Amino acid sequence: MAADTGATTLTDERLERYSRHLILRGVGVTGQRRLLASSVLIIGAGGLGSPAALYLAAAGVGRIGLADGDVVDLSNLQRQIIHTTARIGEPKAESAAAAIRALNPDVTVETFDRPVDADDIADLIARYDLVIDATDNFSAKFLINDACVLAGKPFIHAGVVGFAGQVMTVVPGAGPCYRCIFRDMPAAGEVPTCREAGVLGEVVGVIGSLEATEALKLIIGVGEPLVARMLTVDALTMNIRRVPLPKRVPDCPVCGDAPTITALDPDRYIQPACAL
Repeated sequence: MAADTGATTLTDERLERYSRHLILRGVGVTGQRRLLASSVLIIGAGGLGSPAALYLAAAGVGRIGLADGDVVDLSNLQRQIIHTTARIGEPKAESAAAAIRALNPDVTVETFDRPVDADDIADLIARYDLVIDATDNFSAKFLINDACVLAGKPFIHAGVVGFAGQVMTVVPGAGPCYRCIFRDMPAAGEVPTCREAGVLGEVVGVIGSLEATEALKLIIGVGEPLVARMLTVDALTMNIRRVPLPKRVPDCPVCGDAPTITALDPDRYIQPACAL
């Protein structure tokens, strides 16, 4: 993450805005400058993308990309807290960008008002340091995984349905990828989405916030990211587990010893990326 001297200068306003970071052991001036010089792409400006985007913007991530081809709907507002009733009908990426600019005008926001697919995801993720998966279908999650692994780009995975959620961090070459763990896409209708099974909005907020936390840790270079580990949260019992994952899966079709997925074939990913 190459630092732009002007972009990372700690002006008087920044010293005040980020003061709680600057006195925090593990962040400080060096960490804040890394944040200001960093860039994050969030795919999906919905339930997971809402808290992730707001917290990354509040933290001072210098450039945030928002990719979402949907528009704000009344049914979104139960969990997609970055949007408002007044912005119903607006493109989600633009609505989220407005909220970020209102929160922190220090952040550069780039919007992509279209579904992310196999034809354009490689060019899109190349512009950013890391990616946050805030989508709601398996096709999109496998697409993000495969594109990021092929590009050597770290990303944060999350999924939520009902009262439960999960988070893991994928750093290609340092641990397993999403396909290492889940291998192949489930058949259509085999696993319900939140649209079919429902979802508690507050759980989405917790999981999206954890995605932002993992992203900040990677950028700053502090702590232990969830590499080769998956954090699971059951809100009904408040049972939170950190599940160890295999560090390497030699027969993984995308990051194993003899990968069979070496390019993004559009026929492999049926559904475009959409937000939770």
